[in-house]
Amino acid sequence: MLTHQEAVLFFSKKPALSVSAIEKEAGLPASTLTKAMAGQRTLNQKHLTALEPVLENYGLAAFRNRKAHVVSVVNHKGGVGKTTTTINLGRALSMAGNRVLVIDIDSQGNLSQSLGVDLPEQQLYESLVQSQPLPVLAVTDNFDLVPSNLELAKYERDLTHSPSGALRLRAALAPFLSNYDFILIDCPPALNVFTNSALIASNAALVILEPETSAVKGVNNLFELIEEIRQFFNERLRIDGIVLTRVDRRLVLHKEIIQTVRQDLANFNVFQTEIRLNAALKESQYAQMDIFRYNNSSPGSVDYRQLANEYMASVNN
Repeated sequence: MLTHQEAVLFFSKKPALSVSAIEKEAGLPASTLTKAMAGQRTLNQKHLTALEPVLENYGLAAFRNRKAHVVSVVNHKGGVGKTTTTINLGRALSMAGNRVLVIDIDSQGNLSQSLGVDLPEQQLYESLVQSQPLPVLAVTDNFDLVPSNLELAKYERDLTHSPSGALRLRAALAPFLSNYDFILIDCPPALNVFTNSALIASNAALVILEPETSAVKGVNNLFELIEEIRQFFNERLRIDGIVLTRVDRRLVLHKEIIQTVRQDLANFNVFQTEIRLNAALKESQYAQMDIFRYNNSSPGSVDYRQLANEYMASVNN
């Protein structure tokens, strides 16, 4: 049965549809759908019953059967903004009408802590080691979390030596793929079994790159791992693009490195949106909330909203 939320999301994903024409086809009063899309009214059961068969003619079945775009947010180096990007890109995507799940596969648990989950009763390792369903926690509307903490580190050796160790996340995710539009996996700063697991489970990798010499020099090792995973484990895997973070355009060094990155990595999609160095981004994680709830007018909020728009456009092309 069609729900109000599903109808609104369907229209948000199909902006070319004429809302007024569909209102007429379904026999709905004028502006019913327009007001529902604007959050000014809730569609009742009578509206939904009339609307569902009409939407079937415009692809409702295919919309319901869609699968999530699963993305590993990666870099072998720590402190470059992987967790910050997972939180705030994910939240920006959810604010654009997408259903988003973020997964903490880093045993440091920074993603979970930054979203206010310090001591989860259930966490990711139970799914990877004990075959339990993924423990999904609601953070805000359309934005959920699978948490982790240091307990995950205890099982790295077991998963590394298990023939199925790196494949278990993919199996655990399978029942959830139709529940979300995007699933973002926050990977650890290491090319270990957890990063391998994330890449094997993903459609794509999003590479986070700080404009520092050490970060840029080691990125080829990451590209080699992604290619190896693609060849031997996951032929669907691709690199969605490279996000430049912690950018300070006042620094000549940053300008030079960014120019070099855009030239040397021209075969990849280096996003035009750059995430500026912004104290509010760090402060928001300390406050255990995303940047939009912490300071919606900050440069970090502007940048991640713009990145989400650019990212959605690139994925949908």
